[in-house]
Amino acid sequence: ITPHLAGAEVLITEKEAALPASSGVLATRGISRGPAVKLESPAADVPAMAPFNLKVKFEPRGDAKIDPSTIKVTYLKSPPVDLTSRLKTTISSNGIEFTNATAPPGTHPIRILVKDTEGRETNFTFNMVIGQQ
Repeated sequence: ITPHLAGAEVLITEKEAALPASSGVLATRGISRGPAVKLESPAADVPAMAPFNLKVKFEPRGDAKIDPSTIKVTYLKSPPVDLTSRLKTTISSNGIEFTNATAPPGTHPIRILVKDTEGRETNFTFNMVIGQQ
């Protein structure tokens, strides 16, 4: 069990990490006119240590704006775990900045759904890897 890190915010619990893997394939969509989503930290598929900063940048296309109320963050497990409410205060039209986050060691598949004011959406999926302390 991961020791509680002082002042850290739990992004994923031990119980959630123990859920079975989601069935289906981690699919990232091809070219779309929806917003761009860029994972800034931690790097996808590269082990990070807790606590870490989850930083994601959103870039709208054309004259559209990102609609923060449509952003949904899901931990791809069976059943899926909605992480949106934990991140609510850190989500803006510019992205997500969740600092001092913790998650148990392991690989955590996460999907971020972002829509713009013109209704175009992007599904961005990545593996967040947390190393052993």
